[in-house]
Amino acid sequence: MSSIKHVAIIMDGNGRWAKMRKRPRVWGHIRGARKVSEIVEASSELGLESLTLYTFSTENWSRPTQEVKTLFKLLRKFLEREKTNLIQNNIKFNVIGNYQVLDSRIVNMIEDLKEETRDNSGLELSLAINYGGRAEVVDAVNKFLAENRKTREIREEDISDNLYSNKIREIDLMIRTGGDKRISNFLLWELCYAEMFFTDTKWPEFSKDEFKAIIAKVAYRERRFGGLVENNETTIENNKRH
Repeated sequence: MSSIKHVAIIMDGNGRWAKMRKRPRVWGHIRGARKVSEIVEASSELGLESLTLYTFSTENWSRPTQEVKTLFKLLRKFLEREKTNLIQNNIKFNVIGNYQVLDSRIVNMIEDLKEETRDNSGLELSLAINYGGRAEVVDAVNKFLAENRKTREIREEDISDNLYSNKIREIDLMIRTGGDKRISNFLLWELCYAEMFFTDTKWPEFSKDEFKAIIAKVAYRERRFGGLVENNETTIENNKRH
C-alpha cells in the first residue's frame, strides 16, 4: 500500500501553454480547468485520502482583470458542473483560504457544496482559493491570540490547530507542473516534510497516467522525517508530525 495519501498540486503553465500556441492566456486556463476532473478521478482510483489544488493565490489578484474574471468564471462552472459527480462519488469538498471576500454567488456555492458533501467519506478535495501560505500562518497566530489573550507563548500545535487546513491530513507529496521549481507561497507550514516533484509538463497536458506514474515513483523514496535508517529499518527521532 502506498504511503502517499495526501497530494497537493500547483497547477502551473496554463498561460505559457496557450502562448506557445499563439492563443490568449485565458484559453490556457479554460483548457487547464478540464484537467481538474481527470486528476480528481485518478486520485479516487488510487485510493488517496486527500487532494489539494492551488486554484487562486492571494498574489493572483495582480493579474490582468480579464484573466481574473475568467478564473472565477471557470470556478463557478466547476462548482456547477461537478456538484453531482462529487456527491455521487462520495467526495468531500473543502476550500482553504479567505474565500468569504469573493462574490456572494461563489461563496454561497462553496458553502452549499461543503454542506452537501460534509458526511462523505471518500476523497477529500480541497481547493486553495484566495490563499497564501504566509497569510495562513499570520491568520492562525492572530486567531489563537484572540481566543487566548493571556497566553505567553505559542506552541506549534497552537498554530497547526488554527490553520485553514487544520482538519485535513498533512501533505505527503507536492507536485508542481509547468517547469518552475518553487512552492510560490503554497502551504508553507503543511509542506514541512512533504516530498516534492517538479514536472516540465504544463497543466493542460498533465495526464492521469503521468500523475499515477509520479505517485508510484515517489512512493519508493525513503522518507525519514528527521530519523535514521539502520539495517533497513527507519528509526524515527521525532516522529510526531504536526
